Amino acid sequence: MLLCIGEILADMIGEEKNGVTTYERKAGGAPFNVACALKKFGRDVRFVGSVGDDLIGQFLVRYAEDFGMDTAYIQMLPDRNTTLAFVELSEEGDRSFCFYRKGTADYVMPEVSDALLGAADIVCIGSLMLSEESGLAYACDVARRAHALGKTVAFDINFRTDIYRDIENAKATYKQLLAMADIVKLSEDEVEIFGEEYVSSLSDKVVFVTLGKKGGEWRYKGRSNRLPTVDINPVDTTGAGDAFFAGALSVLDKHAGAPITDALLDDAVNFGNVTGALNTLGRGAIDNLPDLDTVYKYLTKN
Repeated sequence: MLLCIGEILADMIGEEKNGVTTYERKAGGAPFNVACALKKFGRDVRFVGSVGDDLIGQFLVRYAEDFGMDTAYIQMLPDRNTTLAFVELSEEGDRSFCFYRKGTADYVMPEVSDALLGAADIVCIGSLMLSEESGLAYACDVARRAHALGKTVAFDINFRTDIYRDIENAKATYKQLLAMADIVKLSEDEVEIFGEEYVSSLSDKVVFVTLGKKGGEWRYKGRSNRLPTVDINPVDTTGAGDAFFAGALSVLDKHAGAPITDALLDDAVNFGNVTGALNTLGRGAIDNLPDLDTVYKYLTKN
């Protein structure tokens, strides 16, 4: 089983027509996106997160239920609003973010029991809560407890300039959790922002790097490989990295306990490349996730 812990929020995706900008509400939040993708790819998954007891929070809980997720670990807080992320898309489908999260629910997280951690093979922790002292302490505690139980900890950098104005502060914050992570994902932009030296210091971990239209890369113990993705015309890249990460994690989870070989990491990146690319063919991070039959068709073609 995979356990995803972190933010669940509403992506408000903007579109301008005739001088008027309207926003379409979509379910989002990187670890929730990953959890839904893992569910779509046939893996056993649980999600832990918090929403406000408001219209948006109620929408998200209904969405999770309709998706077939176990909502027992989604906490509804009566004294908090649900976090919002306003998303603007370029003509190429690339997105930029503006978060509404002052005093919101995403970093006031429910407790995770040892029983739940003990049932997981991989514990995937989200990054948004790290910007708050209490959220950082929570995430580090979960990672420590997971390792004490012999679990694999996965972490997506998922850096947002709207959250972290100071790069050096962000680096110092992330390092605390990265020290306890076994699997790390970054985008090509994040490698550039954080610096190659910073990323190279993670050589003892499995590192995945998404490269957009160029595909994806794995790095592990001084070895690496870049693999191309499928050729598509993206509509909306929101959640593409999450779909990639879920695809890669689903392959690793399927082979939990097996040696980490170059061939296994190639399979993980190839699968992630396809799931990430196909997820960009419609708007939103979750609604256009491909099913397994579609993924395998593309893998067979390539």
